[in-house]
Amino acid sequence: MVKKGLLLTLLFIIFFLTGCRNDLLGLFGSNDLSKRLKEKDSFIFLAADDRALTLGNSYQFIVVADTHIENGNAFGLDKLKDVVDGSNIKFVVFCGDITQNGKTKDIEKFKAIANSLRLLSPEVLCYPVIGNHDIFFGNFSNWKDLIGSTRYKIEGDTATLLILDSANGYFGKDQLDWLENEVKYAKNKGNKVFVFTHCNLFVKSLVDIHQFTDNREVARICSILKDRCDIMFMGHTHRRLEREVGGVHYITVDGFIEAGNYCLVTVNSGGVSWEYKKL
Repeated sequence: MVKKGLLLTLLFIIFFLTGCRNDLLGLFGSNDLSKRLKEKDSFIFLAADDRALTLGNSYQFIVVADTHIENGNAFGLDKLKDVVDGSNIKFVVFCGDITQNGKTKDIEKFKAIANSLRLLSPEVLCYPVIGNHDIFFGNFSNWKDLIGSTRYKIEGDTATLLILDSANGYFGKDQLDWLENEVKYAKNKGNKVFVFTHCNLFVKSLVDIHQFTDNREVARICSILKDRCDIMFMGHTHRRLEREVGGVHYITVDGFIEAGNYCLVTVNSGGVSWEYKKL
């Protein structure tokens, strides 16, 4: 019985370290959620106009997860220009682990790619989500100085985007209270609601990465979003997964770094649909 327990523990460690391009030393050098949420009104990367979307009733957007930019290598992410140029794509959300370990030059590489997309016509806005790798080695200070807030709202004319910080594997009461108020407000306006974070709420099997430490948080967020949110997008596990709970679609997007995968979402009078693409 003891040997079986040790074997299971060893298998868990192996799967954890091989998933999500984990760096154990970096993990222990990460930082605290409460400190990051103090920067909730700090917008370095996003200008005021970037936080007010004009969408109309027919548009598209892209969700990319786990780009893991490292040593200036973005693994072909710059090719997104070919996808958005001349399209109806209004914005791109980068769903966490944008960098491998939060280094300044890698955040700057992301910003350069994002700014190149914004130069296209029509202008394409980019919204970053913080992931666990982006705070490795205590490097949140780089994110704070170059990007700013890790939890924020993008208010559109027909949709509301809510960005959550789950880089430590939990949301915390204050962040979930904020989410509940914002979701209710958005639905009262009649907006579609899209929520984005990094860590995945659901897994396919026990060997998948599931970093949430409190299942009560998972239950609460499902309760908050029930019949109010259209889709919640996540990353982290580098495996694609879809689940519907309480009328809400929960989509875990597979990692970009492996094969250039991304999710293209289309919104029109027929509703919301999505498909998976590859650069």
